[in-house]
Amino acid sequence: GCRPDCARKVKFVAASREQAAPSWQRNAFALRCFVRQGADFRRVAQPFSLETSGTGELELRRVTLRQHGTPNTTCPDATTQSVTPGPLEEVWSMDWWMPRHQKKLAEIAQARQAGERIGLVFIGDSITQGWENSGQAVWERHYAKHKALNQGYGGDRTENALWRLQHGELDGLAPKAVVMMIGTNNTGDRREDPRTTAAGVRRLLDEVQCRLPGTPVLLLAVFPRDPQPGTPLRRLNEQLNQTLAGFADGQRVHFLDINHALMNADGSLSLE
Repeated sequence: GCRPDCARKVKFVAASREQAAPSWQRNAFALRCFVRQGADFRRVAQPFSLETSGTGELELRRVTLRQHGTPNTTCPDATTQSVTPGPLEEVWSMDWWMPRHQKKLAEIAQARQAGERIGLVFIGDSITQGWENSGQAVWERHYAKHKALNQGYGGDRTENALWRLQHGELDGLAPKAVVMMIGTNNTGDRREDPRTTAAGVRRLLDEVQCRLPGTPVLLLAVFPRDPQPGTPLRRLNEQLNQTLAGFADGQRVHFLDINHALMNADGSLSLE
């Protein structure tokens, strides 16, 4: 209630797993962890909530708000979170995200040992990872012949993809092109300011250029969210895409927006 789209989540999955024990643990968070620009805390009617999709038992007691206190936990800075590399730490990703990263490193090593050149690298989130399941037939028809490598991870935000690139997912490669679409989980899950999401995409482009100098990048516009136009999530992605379009230089970075193919004339998402 602090204003539309101003709520902010603080992830505590990894830390809570480390604390799992039949004893009480005390955690103190600074309230600034939850502040977003323009927030009006006088309008907050529900000051505390806890969300999880995990399993197990959790008991809480003595939840208090103090005007003066000392935090014993850390939280990311909302203004730099999108450019600060880190693994994805969600309840539903903890068991598969890092093994997938190790699998991708093994695929790269195997191709290198076999003397095969990976011609295309796709970097993204679940939209990209989907080529491995429901989109596999299309992938085989269009991209397998180019020795394409799928580096899409469901749930990834810009900082997660950045961590992956800095930990070997481009090492030893010399692809003809990189295809990138990412950012919808920044704006969708965190309701992040499109400017900070764009900064994360810019950081990823710089990382690719540093590790693959001379390799062109096809930067795709982030897909529209929500079935109907005019919603807050639609507007966030539209604002993000306006900035992303400006990253194209016609030489190393090329921008392509195919969103019109996904929508009807009135802007609603096509069921087809």
